[in-house]
Parts: sequence; C-alpha cells; structure tokens
Amino acid sequence: MPKAVKIITRKKVWWEFLAIIVLTLFCAFIAYPNLPGTFPGSSFFNKFKPHLGLDLQGGAHLVYQANMQSIASADQASALEGVREVIDKRVNAFGVSEPLVQTSGNNRLIVELPGIQDVNDAIKKIGETPLLEFKEQGEQTAQALAPQEKADAQKYNQEQLAKAKEVIAKLALGQDFAALAKEYSADPSNKDEGGELGFVSKGQLVPEFEKAIFNDLKVGQITPTPIKTSFGYHIIQKEEVKGSGDGEQVRSRHILLATKDEVNQPASTEPNWINTQLSGKNLTSAKVQFEPNSGQPTVALEFDSTGKDLFAAITKRNLQKQVGIFLDGSPISLPTVQEEITGGKAIISGKFNIVEAKLLAQRLNAGALPVPIELVSQQTVGPILGKLSLQKSIVAGIIGFLLIVIFMLFNYRIMGLVAIVALSIYSLISLAIFEMWPITLTLSGVAGFILSIGMAVDANVLIFERTKEELRIGKPLGTAIEEGFARAWLSVRDSNISSLITCAILAWFGSSIIKGFAITLFIGILVSMFSAITISRTFLRLINTKFLSERLRLFTTIKKS
Repeated sequence: MPKAVKIITRKKVWWEFLAIIVLTLFCAFIAYPNLPGTFPGSSFFNKFKPHLGLDLQGGAHLVYQANMQSIASADQASALEGVREVIDKRVNAFGVSEPLVQTSGNNRLIVELPGIQDVNDAIKKIGETPLLEFKEQGEQTAQALAPQEKADAQKYNQEQLAKAKEVIAKLALGQDFAALAKEYSADPSNKDEGGELGFVSKGQLVPEFEKAIFNDLKVGQITPTPIKTSFGYHIIQKEEVKGSGDGEQVRSRHILLATKDEVNQPASTEPNWINTQLSGKNLTSAKVQFEPNSGQPTVALEFDSTGKDLFAAITKRNLQKQVGIFLDGSPISLPTVQEEITGGKAIISGKFNIVEAKLLAQRLNAGALPVPIELVSQQTVGPILGKLSLQKSIVAGIIGFLLIVIFMLFNYRIMGLVAIVALSIYSLISLAIFEMWPITLTLSGVAGFILSIGMAVDANVLIFERTKEELRIGKPLGTAIEEGFARAWLSVRDSNISSLITCAILAWFGSSIIKGFAITLFIGILVSMFSAITISRTFLRLINTKFLSERLRLFTTIKKS
C-alpha cells in the first residue's frame, strides 16, 4: 500500500520561503566583495573575502630537503613532522593567506606561500635556526704585557682621562648629555639612547658605579670627576630614584671612555662565556610582557621540567654574577643573578622596543629545526598567469551555467525556472561557505565547485522526471510534486553519498591539488542536496496554485490522460 503524502500547509511553505530569502541575502552580503561603509553590518560582512591559492594569485612554491644522516631510521618520520610543524609556525607568522606546508616522501617538504611579496625574506626566515643559549662566565687566563705595550696602554689611558675631564667641562657649560654620549661614549648598548641605563637595583652593576649612583650623587647631579672601573672612565648622571631600602632602584645614564689594562690582559678580548646545558630546546613558551615600574617591554621565558632544574642550578652557582642569554651566538641580555630561581621562568630584558620584543618572542616560539634543511627547488608564480586562469575558469563557469539554463527551461519549463533560481541560491551559499570557512580556492578547487553545480542539476533532473511521471498518470499538481520528491529522494541520496565518500577518500589521501578539488566538491554536494530537496521543493510548493494546476503544459509536454 503506497505511503500517504504528507500535507504541508501554505503557511508553513511561506515561512520556509522567508527563511530561504533571509539565508540568500545573508550569503549574498558575504559573497559581495565590498559593501559600502554606510551599509548596516558592513564591518562584519566585509571581513570575509575569497582566499585564492598559489596558482590563482601568484606566490612562491618551495621544496626543501631534510638532512637525515644523523637521525635513526625509526625516528626519521617524527623528525620530518617536527620540521613541518616548526616551518608551519614560521610561515603562519608571515601573514600569508592560507599557506601550505606538507611533507613529501621520506625527507622532503613542500611550502606554498600564496601572495608572498618578499620571497627571499621568506626563504631566510623559513631556513633560519634560532639558537638560544644560556652561558656562565668562566675564569680567564691572562698574559703579561710587553714593556712597550704597557707604556702604550698607560699613555692611552691618560688620554682617555683627559678626554673624560674635557667632557665634564662641556657638561658644566650646559652642553647636552645625550649628544655628548653619542659622540664620546664607547658603550654600544646605550650610546645612541644618550647613555640611558634605565632602572637598576643594588648588585646589578660594578661596585664603583653603584657607589656613585646610590651613595654619592643626588638626583640630577653629574659626577664632578670621572669614575674609574674595570671598563674605563665613566661620567654619570643620576636621573631618578624610586623605592627605598632593599627595594631601592636608580635610573641613570653614563658616558664611557674605555681604557686598556696596564698590568695584564686576557688571552681573549671577549668574555670567557661557557655554555650550560640549558638551551632553547628546554623552552616551552616565550611572550612579551612589560616591566611594571618602567613600562619597558621584556620577553618572559618558561622552561620545561628539565629546563626548570637546569636554570635553578645555574642561578644557584652564579649568585651576584652575570648569566648570559645568547641568541644565534650574540648576547641579548646579561642579567646579574640576585637569587636562586626555582620557578622555571626567566626574563630577557634589554633596550627593546615593542616591535623588537615581539619579533624575539616570535622567533623563540617558532623553535629550532630538529634537523637541517636545504632549499632544493624554488618556483615563483606570477599573479598575471593566475589571474588569466581565474578569468578563463569564470568564463567557462558562466558558459556552462547558461547551457544549463537553456536545457532546464526547454525540458522542464516552470520547474526548470525554479531549478535555475535554486542553483543561483546554491552558488551564493557555496561561495559564502568558502569565504567563511575559509577555503583556499585553487584551479582544481574551482573545477570541483563547477562540477558540483552539474551534480546539483542532476538532482533536480531526477526529481522533475519523477514529478512529470506523476503528472502523466493524472495526479494533481500538488500530489505529483510531493510524490516526485519522495520517489527521487532515495536515488539522490545514494548517488550523493557515494560521491561524498569518494571526496573524503581523495581529501584524506590525495595531494594538495587533489584535496582542493575534493573539499570544494564535498561542500558543493552537501549544499546541492539542500538546494534540491529544500529550496526547489519549497518554490514548487509555492507555485502549486489553481491557476497553474489548470495549465499542466507549463510543466510537461505530454497531455494529461
């Protein structure tokens, strides 16, 4: 016994029609390239835009080969995946729209950077290996000076002392401290900032310098005579004091006239920094924060459990000594340890501005590459070629859509017109999903979208043919529409499910080109089922009127028997 046809009220049909109109307008505003600023909600809708792949907007296609010689065979797959993750972090920091980083084979990685402007800079940042090291100072061996060297050093130091007194005299005459620091100071870390040292606490500087700023000078006062330390002659100005007792901090600036050792000299002119076991591999996070008193940006580091223990041991054995934090072999911070630090956290402070601090944190978070990589292939795709391909794809899609319009109108008349409206709405919904997801559209993805339009038409054809069959045997228009959809649904469902399974397999196992095709086709099939079963059916129910029921030739070429 045939299943009874469910009766749908006109009121419900109109509500469904209204919901479809609202959905269509919403998707149209998202798909529209740029709504005027006065349009309500334009700030929301305008943030969505098409994401074009490398072959459509141009960019760089890079192939890297990882050096696995030092990696055991069993660990090579995980090492390559580690390289992919690090590079993925780095390219995502470029601000590139939908970059692609994937492995290929046992030792290769493919990196696609759509729309990249500076390819050489991208290559540099991808391949760099930021090396974060924590070092402590060792004892330096010394060697005696030759008599002539000693005499030269004494003469040089006397000249520096005279120059320091000359600078003090200029300051007494009212000349600008910052300008003189830029001209005379030998301290490269702050001379360009006018000799500014920022706030320091007791124990952070050499004793002679600390005595001057904490005990001898008043705020605003400049040393009347040069202060001699192991670095040379200092001219110091005390600028500001805050706190008291053990928490007292002083902000000052200085001009350094460097001197030479008159007795002996170290075997190396560089400090004798010794590597510790603590390095960037023990780092779990790096983030920018601000020093609460001065507002100076710093970079906060947090270590894993191993790094926490190593850092505690380093700070314990280096109390009141400097610990060097080195990045790529260069010191970026040389703090003096005040107490043992057991919390597994450290602060990198220095003369950072906010941009430099963010860049440092970004580089540290990107991590070091587990294995070395080498660029073996580089291709730059020009935007003109992609633009031409996109234009041809759009023209092909328009031509195909027009042919479908002609076919549907000729064979199905009013039902064909309904299908055309439903397909237009289907296109808007699909494009809106591509932009909101977002989906990166490549040429293969565009092909998948166009193919899904054909599959949407196929669903309508099945439904309309069933409806025509019902009309030919004399059933009323409303009943024929409901029976047509009910009888065609199983065929539409099964064919689309098989296609969806195929798309899922292609997306899971296929290359990037195949994935783009599979994903857009998958989304298109889902939307096409909604379009055929919901949109087309609602519109046909809406035109089920007495006027059209008496003019079935508008639906089929065969007379009602």
